[in-house]
Amino acid sequence: MQTPASLLAALPLGTRVVVRRRLDEGVTDSLGDLVALDGTTCTVRTRRGDDVVVLADVTAAKPVPPAPPRRAPRR
Repeated sequence: MQTPASLLAALPLGTRVVVRRRLDEGVTDSLGDLVALDGTTCTVRTRRGDDVVVLADVTAAKPVPPAPPRRAPRR
């Protein structure tokens, strides 16, 4: 079985991913583009900025489809 960290390592940079990780209070998700990966961390570029995730804390990860286009503002 493939671990979440090895799955992330197999994906090309720029792939849109969701990464779930443990926190003291529970878990949280990061959704965005995978922009960096090294032996201990990965960086996901979210709408709010870059989120550096420690691979040891990752409980699940997977590629996801591109985001739908934003709606036009109402007039």
